[in-house]
Amino acid sequence: MKNNQKILIVGADGQLGQSFVNEFEKQGLNFLALKSMDLDITDFHKVKELIINYNPNYIINCAAYNNVDKAEEEWKKAYMVNAWAVKNLAILSENIDSTLVHYSTDYVFSGEKNKPYDIGDEPDPISAYGKSKALGESFVRDFAKRYYLIRLSAVFGSNPNASFPLKLLSWAKDKDALEIVDDQIFSPTFVDDVVIATIDLIKTGQFGLYHMTNQGHCSRYEFAKYILNKINWEGRCFPVASSEIKSLANRPKFSVLDNFPLKNIIGYDLPNWKGSIDRFLINNKII
Repeated sequence: MKNNQKILIVGADGQLGQSFVNEFEKQGLNFLALKSMDLDITDFHKVKELIINYNPNYIINCAAYNNVDKAEEEWKKAYMVNAWAVKNLAILSENIDSTLVHYSTDYVFSGEKNKPYDIGDEPDPISAYGKSKALGESFVRDFAKRYYLIRLSAVFGSNPNASFPLKLLSWAKDKDALEIVDDQIFSPTFVDDVVIATIDLIKTGQFGLYHMTNQGHCSRYEFAKYILNKINWEGRCFPVASSEIKSLANRPKFSVLDNFPLKNIIGYDLPNWKGSIDRFLINNKII
């Protein structure tokens, strides 16, 4: 990425998109950041007009329908945003010789493997959300040649409606006891780490599919306990099985991603999730 190149950020109002905006401003890069209210990415003709007029060198798609439970009922909307809109971006990026950066999820896997998923594993999603994201991946591969397709896991940032740490802290303010699922294992991933690693990956010119998560893994319960201990919360946190929590969507029990060969390409591993949550809590003046 060079200062004279143009970058289009789609979904700039999300926690990942906002982190890109902050980093690009620091680096003085030339970019256009569009929020969901600025552009309906499911409208091919509007997207085409904007992309042709702006003619970006890079399109970074941070937009997603990520309400996992609601996607079971609003599956058409999930497919429009997570798949058909991605097809639009893939086609148009190819038409203007641009590079597409698109993010997917560990939820494209069933979680039945019981060991980390690598980039050679075939997706086998068990929810409408996961299926919509898997189809989006297929469209990227089918319609774009220059792309970075990056799977993330349990992303957290500064959006109180999407970030598990912030939702947890909100719950803890009003309650002295919490029940958190302890049989869903993943790798919590900090958006700021994703942004830096993505920029470094783009600089290599090594297109393709990647897994990008913070090092280490834990259950949602372990994740919550670590955060609550950091803030010296005086309540009690209880582990519960996911079967005891009412939810519309099935979730993978073990969706840890193996990041190989990311380190070989960019030269380093992302930090351990504990160190990243520490930085997140400090950055947001929570501890």
